[in-house]
Amino acid sequence: QEQLVESGGGLVQVGGSLRLSCVASGMIFSINSMEWYRQAPGKQRELVASISSRGKINYAHSVKGRFIISRDNAKNTVYLQMHDLEPEDTAVYYCHALAYPFLWGQGTQVTVSP
Repeated sequence: QEQLVESGGGLVQVGGSLRLSCVASGMIFSINSMEWYRQAPGKQRELVASISSRGKINYAHSVKGRFIISRDNAKNTVYLQMHDLEPEDTAVYYCHALAYPFLWGQGTQVTVSP
């Protein structure tokens, strides 16, 4: 059935970059609007970026200009390219398909440290 698998997180210094990937299965990926969320300890899960099936993109103000969301429908994959990382970006990052509100992957940990 439907599954989302995030990868690409890790430990990076302030100002560094990471690229997160999320592979979807069990769905027609190309018609799904996809999102990246993140959740830091003690905080609510927040929407970071979204990309529609037509390629319309939105970003949270906190990441605008630093993060880039993209998708490769041939690979059933949505990416989050992160630049100029800040300690406030530290969180578990999850991808999400809008049509599957209760479907979440395991997430991938991003830790930004001096």
